Amino acid sequence: MIIVTKPEATEAQIQHIVERIDEWGLKSEVSRGAQRVVIGVIGPEDKIREKPIAAIPGVESVTPVLKPYKLVSYEFRQTDSLVKVGDVTVGGKDVVVMSGPCSVENRDQITSIAKDVKSCGAKILRGGAFKPRTSPYTFQGLGVEGLKLLAEAREETGLPVITEVMDTKDLEEIEKYADCLQVGARNMQNFSLLKEVGRSKLPVMLKRGLAATIKDLLMSAEYILSEGNFNVMLCERGIRTFETMTRNTLDLNAVPVLKAETHLPVIVDPTHGIGVRPHIPAMALAAIAAGADGIMMEVHNNPELAKSDGEQALLPPEFEDVMRRMRAVAQAVGREM
Repeated sequence: MIIVTKPEATEAQIQHIVERIDEWGLKSEVSRGAQRVVIGVIGPEDKIREKPIAAIPGVESVTPVLKPYKLVSYEFRQTDSLVKVGDVTVGGKDVVVMSGPCSVENRDQITSIAKDVKSCGAKILRGGAFKPRTSPYTFQGLGVEGLKLLAEAREETGLPVITEVMDTKDLEEIEKYADCLQVGARNMQNFSLLKEVGRSKLPVMLKRGLAATIKDLLMSAEYILSEGNFNVMLCERGIRTFETMTRNTLDLNAVPVLKAETHLPVIVDPTHGIGVRPHIPAMALAAIAAGADGIMMEVHNNPELAKSDGEQALLPPEFEDVMRRMRAVAQAVGREM
């Protein structure tokens, strides 16, 4: 349910609305616009419908949210959400770049790459400590040791860290070292994990599953928000289609659709989306033109020796070049980097 207050509603009236909602055993989420305050009411639909919300002083209108993803829908807040990752804001005018290696391999590797991507303009350091791999015999990540090395790289560069959480049992340990949790494509519908990260105080980036529809992605995000964590970003990272010339098919249609459907920031990962190094820059440029709030790209200083996904990682000079071009596209569409 969405409550829109009258333009002349006082702070006391707004507070009274919130208190009344709490008394009824419901939850509220307040969003302040330039002219009006919007209050989302969270709880069982039948319980919400029976309450005389429209009779409360200061209320102008009450509208039910008809979409199945209630908290995620744009109507719920009627303004774009901003998500803080460390001291970096995602979802505003700036297009935020998250970059780093697929996997943390050793101290020199992650520290060197972190310095390289920061010097090129990246604002967030990505790196995998726990790696979901197709084969059980390939490198699975350094685990907690990798988390410690990411934290050291953050100390060296000041870049906040995003890393993947694969299992509920690892969450508490990851929270000690990371600034943002990533739920990968293979775990997009791991509902137990979604509920756990929904109770975390850290922001979450949720990646679209390999065969998931846009609605599937939004419903998975709803699980996280329903547990109280509204600091969520959605990531388009390519889906499986019949095409075999690329690793996946980067669905750039999803960007404007998501921007219309939800208040959550939208990130695009062209590295996994296309998986072919020479074409990654073109997809990054297109993602910004389509309206993405952030770009996630893999960079490695020696891809031929990388322990995972070296074939799709950009070299630092290539990353520097695409960053320069991305700034030009961002400026052309009224954004900044």
